[in-house]
Amino acid sequence: MPKMRADIIASGLVQGVGFRYFVFRNAVSLNLYGFVKNLYSGEVLTVVEGEKHLIEELFKKIKIGPSHAAVSRCMIEWTNNKNEFTDFEIK
Repeated sequence: MPKMRADIIASGLVQGVGFRYFVFRNAVSLNLYGFVKNLYSGEVLTVVEGEKHLIEELFKKIKIGPSHAAVSRCMIEWTNNKNEFTDFEIK
């Protein structure tokens, strides 16, 4: 299967609620590579590479978020895989 890359931005109550750790755990369990980080805007950015159906699975989980989060908006932008990452990390 061809690998893809996606930028996912989650908005709402997504900082200070364990959101990055939630994304990290799910991404690692799906064998995806990339990173997740807080943005100054109050949003959380996830840059992820892997099989498209696995990224879509992660996207579904990000749209819900951990129990203390309240995701109001979630956007995904697909691009070509760059094979840039060897693991998944929290920045």
